[in-house]
Amino acid sequence: MQASISSSPFGQLPDGRAATLYTLTNQHGMQVCISDLGGVITSILAPDRSGQLGDVCLGFDDATAYMGESHYFGALIGRYGNRIAQGQFELDGKRYQLDVNNGINHLHGGREGFHRQLWQAEAASSADTATLTLRYRSPDGEQGYPGNLDVTVRYELGGDNALRIAFHAVTDQATPVNLTNHAYFNLAGQGDILGHELTIPADAYTPVDAGLIPTGELRPVQGTAFDFRAPHAIGARIGASDQQLQHGSGYDHNFALNRQQDGALELAARVREPVSGRVLEVWTQEPGVQFYSGNFLSDAVRGKGRVYDLRSGFCLEPQHFPDAPNQPQFASTILRPDAVYRTQMEYRFTTDAAAGAAGA
Repeated sequence: MQASISSSPFGQLPDGRAATLYTLTNQHGMQVCISDLGGVITSILAPDRSGQLGDVCLGFDDATAYMGESHYFGALIGRYGNRIAQGQFELDGKRYQLDVNNGINHLHGGREGFHRQLWQAEAASSADTATLTLRYRSPDGEQGYPGNLDVTVRYELGGDNALRIAFHAVTDQATPVNLTNHAYFNLAGQGDILGHELTIPADAYTPVDAGLIPTGELRPVQGTAFDFRAPHAIGARIGASDQQLQHGSGYDHNFALNRQQDGALELAARVREPVSGRVLEVWTQEPGVQFYSGNFLSDAVRGKGRVYDLRSGFCLEPQHFPDAPNQPQFASTILRPDAVYRTQMEYRFTTDAAAGAAGA
């Protein structure tokens, strides 16, 4: 069996344009479905320890459902992943006002961010790789951002059961850029994610205020519910008496990764589901990863014949730090016309029987 990619209709946008769903399949039968609407990953069929495929990604059935939801299921996020305080920042002496869509703050690129755009798609496959390349021009002023931003995102499913995502962007004016993917995972395929065992190699995280904007501090995880340097069940300490957990109604925080080399592809998180034996590793070139424990899901959220109840999925979003345009102590997220934005991330799927080889 060779890797392949196929396409099928995925419904219409409100303006009548047609969305398409692409199915990437590798030589082992693993499948990833991605739409040109928002680059959303709608499903991932990954094997458990006995080789049985199961859908480990939360998602919906068609374009209409994605246009109507507000949880960013599986989506490409841009221009800026996570929050910008009050939707404002100053750049080169000029103040910009972005769309405000999360209380008083700007979240994930705004109401009409990249997750709601129809991207130009190009499909290709070889013997061992299926690839979907998406392109989009974000025009000057979109959601309040300056400059025309040309973005290319490449999804690549390999024979090693890894989904690689490569981001590339150029601009004609200085602008903040912080791209990521917002897939929700449940490695058991159903139920809650509280028994999933999580590891994040981070000595510190960025605490937040009540609006989930970082305070600017890097706080040590030692002795707190945020210490995932050794594996812990997601639910083991989620109810701890900690104001940070109360702010997020659970985990919704950026972890400052223990980077070994700037720009290198390194482990950001590892999750093991003990019943199925499935293991997910997230690798990134970014300095941080946002861990979100599905705190705002509810039984009103439904898709693919499933109910996405409270904490039925988790997200691990590689990123630069939230609100960096307003916090000079954080690494800069400003892209200028003489530079190129490039970053890569990977979702690597294995099982616990082969987990020792996962990071080799």
